Amino acid sequence: MSKILAFVESRDNKIKNAGFETASTAVKLANELGIEAEVLLIGNNLSSAANELAAYGVKKVLLAEDSKLEKYSTTAYSKVAAEAAKQSGADIILLSATAMGKDISPRLSAKLEAGLVADCTEIKAEGGNITATRPVYAGKAYIDVQVTSPVKIFTLRPNVFKPVKAEGINSEIQKLDISLADSDFAVQVKEVVVSNEKLDVTEANIVVSGGRGLKAPENFHLVEDLAKVLGGAAGASRAIVDAGWRPHSEQVGQTGKTVAPSLYIAVGISGAIQHLAGMSSSKCIVAINKDKDAPIFQIADYGIVGDAVEIMPVLTEEFKKVLSN
Repeated sequence: MSKILAFVESRDNKIKNAGFETASTAVKLANELGIEAEVLLIGNNLSSAANELAAYGVKKVLLAEDSKLEKYSTTAYSKVAAEAAKQSGADIILLSATAMGKDISPRLSAKLEAGLVADCTEIKAEGGNITATRPVYAGKAYIDVQVTSPVKIFTLRPNVFKPVKAEGINSEIQKLDISLADSDFAVQVKEVVVSNEKLDVTEANIVVSGGRGLKAPENFHLVEDLAKVLGGAAGASRAIVDAGWRPHSEQVGQTGKTVAPSLYIAVGISGAIQHLAGMSSSKCIVAINKDKDAPIFQIADYGIVGDAVEIMPVLTEEFKKVLSN
């Protein structure tokens, strides 16, 4: 193994928290293996953001800037990432398992003929090799995986790998010269719609999710109220998304978003395996459900048996009192 390349995701010329996690993990893994780690930034006007990576121990940043890259394009970004990996000679590539990372990584795998391990919850160096841990069977079990192909790709579950800061590091910034044709932008994002600046569940340290136990869509404000008090994000189960109560962007689960916050509060959610697959990596899980035998209680650290509609206003008020002191 010669070098690690970490693709660091950015939005609006700012590095996302998941990007810092990926960069920091790359530096840690490189130190364990005794090799170099470089970071790749793709977009436009990212020089200022690139300088922030020194605080996480990054010694070299590869910068691919073009006005056409300001908006995300899966075809263009995957081409740039593949060319950057070839130019740098990297044989280990890390990405975050965000929507963008999940979109790019299989294309990158095909371009580089690389083995891909997706949604890793742990990654470590063992005897000169890399062992990655990832969930299988919808999160019911975990498996350790090693990749035997010359080039190896790993995507990291957000909010699992905490970024570690370093001191006394100055990053070298190298601008890449990668030619892009119009055909490389076969797929483009035309418009990005931000939902009232709400915190995304994948980036939140606290997530409060609601399910059918809320009884009616007009009761979902109970989830939003508690999330606001706690400074977290509001999520939803597939059942209420399918019922049209909430948008798919808020869905947590196997067919929605995967989260791993410090605190996850499941409100009126029974705990179907598809939902557990999206949140079982949370550090602390609190369940509120009137059915004492609901599967969610099997993985919950704390449980409240009762009607969520009656419990939530009381719980929210108690949190207000505690947090105001």
